[in-house]
Amino acid sequence: MKRHLWLIQLSRDHHLALRMARRAHLAAKSGDDAMIEACARQIGLDFPAFIEPHFRAEENGVLAALTASGETDLVRRTLDEHARLRGLEAALIRPSAGLLAEFSELMTAHVRFEERELLEAAQRRLFPDD
Repeated sequence: MKRHLWLIQLSRDHHLALRMARRAHLAAKSGDDAMIEACARQIGLDFPAFIEPHFRAEENGVLAALTASGETDLVRRTLDEHARLRGLEAALIRPSAGLLAEFSELMTAHVRFEERELLEAAQRRLFPDD
């Protein structure tokens, strides 16, 4: 399904999130402490610069509109995953392979959920004529 213009940037942002998740996965899998620390530092820079604004845009835009349209289960899941990802990013101040792996797995699953379910529901509910 083709995305409405309002949803396209949100979808594009997911590419960066998946790249971040992939780097975290590779660093965690490496077992190399220097690589783990470097990856956690990069996430500490990229998350507030790119992911947090994306989360806020979703929360203030599409999630608010979906809540108003009655899609509360999808919204609740999205908000829960945002909170969990924020918590993991904050915990990376003390990086470990386990934390990076958990961050990677959740970020990847979250992006897949948003692309396959959340944005599809937004397209159907909010832009039915497109």
